[in-house]
Amino acid sequence: MPLTKVRGVAIHFEVLGAKGPWVALSPCGRRPLEGVKPLAQRVAGAGYRALIHDRRNCGASDITLGGSTPENEIWADDLHELLGQLKALPAVVGGGSSGCRLALLLALRHPKAVSGLLLWRVTGGRFAAQRLAEQYYGQFIKAAEAGGMAAVCAMEHWKERIEARPANRDTLMKMGPQRFIAAMSEWRQYFLQGGDQPVLGASEADLKSIQVPACVIPGNDRTHAIQTGRTLARLLPRAELHELYDHDEDVDVVPPEEWQKKDSEIAAIFTGFLKRMETPASVARA
Repeated sequence: MPLTKVRGVAIHFEVLGAKGPWVALSPCGRRPLEGVKPLAQRVAGAGYRALIHDRRNCGASDITLGGSTPENEIWADDLHELLGQLKALPAVVGGGSSGCRLALLLALRHPKAVSGLLLWRVTGGRFAAQRLAEQYYGQFIKAAEAGGMAAVCAMEHWKERIEARPANRDTLMKMGPQRFIAAMSEWRQYFLQGGDQPVLGASEADLKSIQVPACVIPGNDRTHAIQTGRTLARLLPRAELHELYDHDEDVDVVPPEEWQKKDSEIAAIFTGFLKRMETPASVARA
């Protein structure tokens, strides 16, 4: 299991493909890297080096909570550092849902590090903001308030993080409920304050400032509405829009497993886009 220290935190990662331009892909939600690995394998098979990793607090990476910087921005800075360690900058960066937010934030925070964007299942709007604030943080705050850190460790997400990396239990237990609740509450505000943005985590001006080529595939549910993806493609100056569905399902979220059935189609769209993209020489090196 490849691990490296990224800004003081142990990060689990994999590189698929031995040569070609670098593409970094991130999964949706808090899913581990396995959530995007089948798609990354298809991209690597088309002649690219695909980097996938477990973000901190996800998968087999370390847990580290707290601070005033929103978690999504921390993830973007971590990926920037990891790509730098691998001498993979600049790179094409992409992801679905939370991975899409990460990619956009990386492009905004480190514009010279990103040569292109692959974006799918875009999140935006007040419903998505409120739902995700509860999913990522609110439910954990309630558990800590009701049963302390033992209750938090027993929740599915954190239980899986402990199973993947046993030292994570000590990290959580040593925090204590008050520090944990404070950290979750701080990060929760990031989502609640973003409900009126066109895309969670980015303003209209932010999106219009991104000058790299982008490929956008909208989602198809209340959290990842088709219109949100269309809006993103309209605001990004150099975006292509590819729609896989013609309507939103009347559900909060279509399970990621359903979208994985579209991996072949998504990979074809992305690799076709990559082949058309005017790639800087530093990215195109084999």
